[in-house]
Amino acid sequence: MAPLERVGIVFAGGPAPAANAVIAVAASSFRRRGIEVVGILHGYGALEQDRPVELRAGEHYRVIEDRDLWGLRNSRGILIGTGRSNPGRNIRTVEDLDDADKSRPLRNVYESLVDLGIDGLVSIGGDGTLKTANFLYELGRRRPQGARRIRIAHVPKTIDNDYRGIDFTFGFFTAVGVIAEELSNLRADALSTSSYFIAETMGRSAGWIAYAAAIAGEAHMVVGVEDVMGELAREETVKDPVTGVERTSTRLDVEALVERIVDLVMTRERRKKRYGTVVLSEGLAEMLPEKQLAALRDESGYVPLSRLDLAKLISARVAERYRSRTGKAKKVTGVQLGYESRSATPHAFDVILGSQLGLGAYRALSEEGLDGHMVSVTGQLELRYVPFADLVDPHTLVTLVRYVDTKSDFHRLAEELGTRIERR
Repeated sequence: MAPLERVGIVFAGGPAPAANAVIAVAASSFRRRGIEVVGILHGYGALEQDRPVELRAGEHYRVIEDRDLWGLRNSRGILIGTGRSNPGRNIRTVEDLDDADKSRPLRNVYESLVDLGIDGLVSIGGDGTLKTANFLYELGRRRPQGARRIRIAHVPKTIDNDYRGIDFTFGFFTAVGVIAEELSNLRADALSTSSYFIAETMGRSAGWIAYAAAIAGEAHMVVGVEDVMGELAREETVKDPVTGVERTSTRLDVEALVERIVDLVMTRERRKKRYGTVVLSEGLAEMLPEKQLAALRDESGYVPLSRLDLAKLISARVAERYRSRTGKAKKVTGVQLGYESRSATPHAFDVILGSQLGLGAYRALSEEGLDGHMVSVTGQLELRYVPFADLVDPHTLVTLVRYVDTKSDFHRLAEELGTRIERR
C-alpha cells in the first residue's frame, strides 16, 4: 500500500482515563516517521454536515505539534476532545450503506477526511465508534478504482471493559480504583451510622465495573445484569421501539431484588453487623419493566440511565420492605458512582496499556499496512490486530457486547467475597 502522508485521529463517546496516552504515543510515532498528524476535534460532528462545509483549523481540527505532546501521556481529559455524533445512525443493514440518503452523513465524513488530505485514520472509541469505523471501512471498499481511500485502525475505548477482542480496555482499572475508593468511604460511613448504601456503578450493558469495584471496595453484595436469572428474572413480551417487532425478553424482577437485599440486611443483623454496602450495575435499569422505560426512551430507543437513578429507586423500596418485615426503620441511601472516574488521573497500568495501543495504531497502519482492523493486546501487552469482520455481525453490522461469564473465576471471586445470605 502507498506510504502514509497525513493521518487523522478521532475520539468519540465518553471520556476514559489514559485517552491522552493513546493519542500521544500514536501521534509521536507517526510524527517521528515524517507523517503529519491531524486531530479531529470533538468527534465526527463537524465532518458529517452536508457539503459544502468549511473545516477550520482550531475549530474543527488541529495539526498536532511536538509541544502538544509534552507530558501528555499522564494527563487527564482528551487533547482533541470528544463528541457523541453518530454518522451511522441510519444504517441497519449492509444494503443501507448503498442507500444515498441513509449513508449521507457517513459519506460526508469520508469526503471531509479526504478534503483534509487524510490517508489513514485512527479511530478511538467504544462499540458505537467501532461501528462507525467499520462503516467507513466498508464505504472505502466501495469507492471507485483510483479514488482516494483511507486506511482505518480502531483502538477500543470504554471504561466498561465490555469489548470483544481485548482482555482489558484502557481506563478500566483507573475507573475501578476511583469507584472502589468511594465504596470504601461509603462503607466507613455505613459502619458509623448503622446504615446501608446502595451504589449504582457505570457499565451499562455488562457488569465488569460493578464486580471489580465490589471486590476492591469490599462491598457486601453485588448484582450485575449477568445475575438476572432464576428468581431475579421474569419474561416479558415487549415491542421493539425502533422496529415495532414484538419479542420476549428477560426483565429484572424488582421485588425479588428488593427481597434479596433485605435478606442481606437481616442476615448481617443476626451476625451483629448493622451496616453494609450493595453494588448494582447500571445496566439493570435497562432490564426494568418496559412501562417504566417507555417514557424515557429517545427516538432511537436509547434510555439515558442517569435520569432513571436505579439506586434511589431500589433503596427506597428496600427501606419500605425492611420496615414491613421487621417493624423497624433502616436508613438506606442510593448513590450513583462512575462519572467522576471518567477523567481521573490515569493509573500507571492504563498509561502503559494506552501507550501500547497507540503504538499499535501506528504499526497497524504504517508498518503492517492494515485496513479495517482493531488494535488489541494479549499476554504481556503483545500487540495483535483483529479484523473488523471478527467483531461485527456481517448481516446486522452490530458490534457484540462482552458480558461477564457467571461461570468464570472472576465472577466467582465477586460472589465469594460477598455476604452469604441466610433466609428464614
